[in-house]
Amino acid sequence: MSWRIWPEGARRRRHEVTEEIVIEPIREDHVEGFREALDIVARERKYLVFLEAPPVEAMLSFVRDNIAAGHPHMVAVADGRVVGWCDIRRGTRDAEAHSGVLGMGIVPGYRDRGLGRRLMLAALESAKAAGIHRVELHAHADNFRAIALYEKVGFLHEGVARDAIRIDGRYIDSVLMALILE
Repeated sequence: MSWRIWPEGARRRRHEVTEEIVIEPIREDHVEGFREALDIVARERKYLVFLEAPPVEAMLSFVRDNIAAGHPHMVAVADGRVVGWCDIRRGTRDAEAHSGVLGMGIVPGYRDRGLGRRLMLAALESAKAAGIHRVELHAHADNFRAIALYEKVGFLHEGVARDAIRIDGRYIDSVLMALILE
């Protein structure tokens, strides 16, 4: 399953070349690009609990595990480069196997084009098909753009963990949000 996405506002004319963004399930050959995208977003030190990407070997293990376990994991690819991702990791214990935790990111230059929403909807569709009933996420409380996106998709606020994150000596609250897939 893959989706073809044209940048918002782009008009396709017969002779006009427009950048194509493909959303598809992750494959092992995406690992280096996924790691690079994660590293770019992590090093911004604003959106993730990662401050840099793990080594390629750890990323390969993560991706292989996601594929083998059937965890939804979508990537957005533009000109052969991973520019975004959305994954949902199912709970490992029997009593939590009905739910998963969502993680996502978009590299700068590809934000504010509707790509995050499309990635998330593709991952949620895959989660529903995999029998996942509940999807939760944690967002930095000062990441207003992401929180607004999650709300638009239907995620509800469930709580706030005060000072849950510390980056460069600054404490940040973490907002817990969840969506029940029906």
